Amino acid sequence: MSSTPALRALASLGIDVTLHPYTYDPKAEATGLQAADALGIDPALMLKTLMVEVDGKPACCIIPSDRQLSMKKVAAALGGKAAAMMPAPKAEKLTGYHVGGISPFGQKRAVPTVIETTAATAPRVWINAGQRGLLLSLAPEAALQALNVKALPLIV
Repeated sequence: MSSTPALRALASLGIDVTLHPYTYDPKAEATGLQAADALGIDPALMLKTLMVEVDGKPACCIIPSDRQLSMKKVAAALGGKAAAMMPAPKAEKLTGYHVGGISPFGQKRAVPTVIETTAATAPRVWINAGQRGLLLSLAPEAALQALNVKALPLIV
């Protein structure tokens, strides 16, 4: 299994993770839900990484795969007036990852990041490890620590 920038970033912080490879389906309508189903994980514990723009500036949001972002809450959480999804090509260039494999850890450029409050209450969560078909699991506190972020309300 290849080492990704996400795995290297977490290892450099001394954060242990468990890897969970699965068969990635490029035709899946919702990658996070497909991954949760493939691994038999509750979709509320499978977190998806979404790249957004708040007042035109890049940011990263991490939410349960079975939920939708509230752009109003995203803008408020990041101190802006308006938020929108970042176009996929721009997200790939900014993060260094391909859509379907974007991890909040080890991105090419650090951007403001926030995790949905409800995701921070679980004993363990699953997040993309930086490549399609590979997830990592860790305690939410470890994710918050690694990203140096707080959990805030982000979902509809």
